[in-house]
Amino acid sequence: MLAREQDETRLRDALRRSPVVLLIGARQVGKTTLARTVVAPGSPNYFDLEDPVDLARLEEPMLALGDLHDVVVIDEVQRRPDLFPVLRVLADREDRPATFLVLGSASPHALRQSSESLAGRVEVVELAGLGPTDLGGDTATAWLRGGFPRSSLADDDEDSLRWRGSYVRALANRDLADFGMSLPAATIERFLGLVGHQHGNLWNAAAVARALDIGETTARRYIEGLADALLVRILPPWHVNLGKRLVRSPKVFYRDSGLLHALWGVGSHDQLLRHPGIGASWEGFAMEEVLRRAGQARAHHWRTSNGAELDLLVEVAGRRLGFEMKRADAPRLTPSMRSALADLDLDHLWVLYPGRRRYRLAEGATALGLDDLLAVDRLDDLDEHRS
Repeated sequence: MLAREQDETRLRDALRRSPVVLLIGARQVGKTTLARTVVAPGSPNYFDLEDPVDLARLEEPMLALGDLHDVVVIDEVQRRPDLFPVLRVLADREDRPATFLVLGSASPHALRQSSESLAGRVEVVELAGLGPTDLGGDTATAWLRGGFPRSSLADDDEDSLRWRGSYVRALANRDLADFGMSLPAATIERFLGLVGHQHGNLWNAAAVARALDIGETTARRYIEGLADALLVRILPPWHVNLGKRLVRSPKVFYRDSGLLHALWGVGSHDQLLRHPGIGASWEGFAMEEVLRRAGQARAHHWRTSNGAELDLLVEVAGRRLGFEMKRADAPRLTPSMRSALADLDLDHLWVLYPGRRRYRLAEGATALGLDDLLAVDRLDDLDEHRS
């Protein structure tokens, strides 16, 4: 199934179940387009909080929303956090005449203080960018350009890169101010670039702080701001008492490979293939495709002080799955993989690579071509016994 078809199905199911649905995703990822498949723009049930007219319509929110029926859309809800208590009252009506679809460009963590009153009433649906399946299986273009629709669907690579460059400038000049990033725009752009150079590695706040001549506390606050803006994934370490010393630092990834490439100045496949960070880029791209199919699963990385590591550990449906991302023609079982199998009590280890052939590496470990992953909608659908 196409990723966008899955997204629409998930959204409609959530609207059927819950009185309030929070649709989140980075700016320009397609939330508004998806919401308009449910409620047409121009409808009395559609409120865009970046439109002064709609802001005026909500001057008295109980009066504006109280008499509406069916699905009501409120776009860019983070601009009016005072609406959440109103939504709680409206969601608790016994006859439930309306269901509220609220759109935001911030994580639930960033909206937590405002949305606490909706506990037990709100369901969160996260919208990722377009994936290879939305592009007719064109994995190479999805990897290079990323998933923002205006980038991935651009007429050519040059137009795509130009759009992403404008997106970065808009983040630095305007959008990230909502997440407490108040340094000059040029400094924020440098910060975004420095995070790009740490993509796929352990987060080193001290190195970034030194490069920008800011405090480590500020660097940590800013990386959390990027995570709240749903631009960066902070992958926490897995740590339990295994009798081994474990690395406790998180790893950082740009969630959109196209945004990462724009920060690197990479605009074509040839440039990407020559870039020293190609392995880290492919790791992040493949990891996001795994997590797209993982639902609400918890995700971690694992690394011991003696160098054993696992790129991704996912706990889903009571099972513990390991994923190692290898940009190689025919990956083999490594000592690190053997350590992960032995120490983490994995139900299965998948070694994801760009090839097409699936084959057994060891008991409980399988090399899996990316196309095989893209062919399933959920991680539960991966067949461990077929090779």
